[in-house]
Amino acid sequence: MNVGVTVGNSVERLEATAESFAFAELSIGESSYVPTEEADSRLRATLGAVDAELCVHLPFEQVVSTPVRQLNDAIVAHLAELLDWAGTLGAQKAVLHGTMRDPHDVDQRQVFADQLSAIARAGDDAGVELVVENVGHQARGLPLSVLGDIARETETAVCFDVGHAYMEEGNDGIERFLDDYADLVSHLHVHDARRRGDTHIPIGAGEVEYELVADPLSDFDGTIAVEVFTDDVPLLRDSAERARTHLQQSHGSLSTNK
Repeated sequence: MNVGVTVGNSVERLEATAESFAFAELSIGESSYVPTEEADSRLRATLGAVDAELCVHLPFEQVVSTPVRQLNDAIVAHLAELLDWAGTLGAQKAVLHGTMRDPHDVDQRQVFADQLSAIARAGDDAGVELVVENVGHQARGLPLSVLGDIARETETAVCFDVGHAYMEEGNDGIERFLDDYADLVSHLHVHDARRRGDTHIPIGAGEVEYELVADPLSDFDGTIAVEVFTDDVPLLRDSAERARTHLQQSHGSLSTNK
């Protein structure tokens, strides 16, 4: 089980923070990191310098599915291209927000499932595991239980964002989701949050009850990304250690960052 750090779209932040972690999760596409030969050369060099593996976060500006077939085809093609690129850099996992044009349109949920399956297949072809992330607290995010059901139906791994789940349904929502879908979770985003709207703050600074993740994830052997919006390495390491401590309630030991 490896612990990494999210770095947004910034190779500079990767360089400044990832040395303390096993991997860096880089946001790619559109307004984030855009692959070019020059940028990729620097990215490879930076990953080597800090001795970190790579995970990526796929673009979140557009949704995964719409009612328009041509748009859906273009979304899959674009993400497949990015996944293929990520594979050439040895990326382990690619995070995809679970979004659709209208997440409450029940008739369109099968379209989302078909899109998700197609994108996951593209990830398989590229050698990158696709993990779909819960963002039900956002306007276009699928509700927690719906995302879990579709992930199970399509056999897609889940990136469970603990803070997002709290913002959507509170600590009870974290517990319910993990009770039903913990076996699907391959990747965790960990950070703290408060119901007044604060999120992506250091673990321990908010209201998330992280002890709730221990028992349901007793068999967890995936990756953990600290998603705290700061470049303060001691704060990032402290959040990593707090997440690690909670998971150690069920695990005898957890591998070191490096």
